Amino acid sequence: MQVSMLSVSIGAALLFVVAEVAGWRRNNRRDVDRVGFMPWRGIALASAAVALFAAAFWLSGR
Repeated sequence: MQVSMLSVSIGAALLFVVAEVAGWRRNNRRDVDRVGFMPWRGIALASAAVALFAAAFWLSGR
């Protein structure tokens, strides 16, 4: 169980990094009319929360 929580935490942290990079790219795009449909801020917040909770569960199980 502890290894799976660690892997969930790492995966969510990687998703957070990808969402932040995508959000940065959206904010700095050249063509303002080309808006996307992905809610990158929400994805980043949710993945950060999952990463923190999974890390907390992993640390409590050690």
